[in-house]
Amino acid sequence: MPAGKLLTAMATPFDQDLQVDLRKAQTLALQLVEDASDGIVVAGTTGESPTLREREKLDLFTAVVDAVGDRADVWANTGNYDTKASIDLSRAAEKLGVQGVMLVVPYYNKPPQEGLYRHFRAIAEAIEVPVMLYNVPSRTSQNMTAETVLRLQRDCPNIVAVKEASGNFEQAAEIIKGARGDFALYSGDDKSTLPLLSIGGQGVVSVASHLAGVRIRRMIDAFMTGQVRVAQELHLELLPLFTGLFVTTSPVPLKWAMKAVGRDLGGVRPPLCPPSASEEAFLRSLLHDQGLG
Repeated sequence: MPAGKLLTAMATPFDQDLQVDLRKAQTLALQLVEDASDGIVVAGTTGESPTLREREKLDLFTAVVDAVGDRADVWANTGNYDTKASIDLSRAAEKLGVQGVMLVVPYYNKPPQEGLYRHFRAIAEAIEVPVMLYNVPSRTSQNMTAETVLRLQRDCPNIVAVKEASGNFEQAAEIIKGARGDFALYSGDDKSTLPLLSIGGQGVVSVASHLAGVRIRRMIDAFMTGQVRVAQELHLELLPLFTGLFVTTSPVPLKWAMKAVGRDLGGVRPPLCPPSASEEAFLRSLLHDQGLG
């Protein structure tokens, strides 16, 4: 089972020309580790993977691995809607020294459950590093069922975790109940972290940890050590941040918020765009209420 409880889905810093800023990526990765992240997911959806070129992803993987060393696990997001391309990128990432890869449910082409099984199994069998599956039907239009996840973790020993962002707690419970002992389920949505911990989840792959990593880690640790009331209070305190960072398409609010707190990561690449005036006002108030701005 992966050791980490708090993993951060890292935003990708850009310069003023919207080119990847590798130095800022290294600085951000180190800040996240200092703010209690056990692991970092690089070039995921929060990292604007759809508009990153393959070379940019590989450069990011290298930069973050070099920056954090053995202080945190680096998970490279290498999955897309093309099985062969996913295999090629996963093999390349493995050679760069990442500790694991994350594989999202293929988007747009919407394969059936058997297609999902064959896709993920083919990638897992092509590499040796651990694999984290990523189920996010709001983004991909296809839900990966508990049955498919359980079949994959049974047949592929290096499939060790799933990032579950379906919002379906019954499905999550089925996975936790049926999986082998070394398989971990992570919340793929900050607001679902505490509820999923309560049924046996391992932790979270977080967006809000860019801004509140220490508090999120305190919430997780409190629950794990039996301090349920403390965990509940922290969850309720953080809930407006968890939801507010999705006032418009992520990572638009996150990048705006990071700049507002003095940790400028640059803009977002088209077709994403900056927040509206009303969204900026909302985010400014949110940061103030959270003691962040």
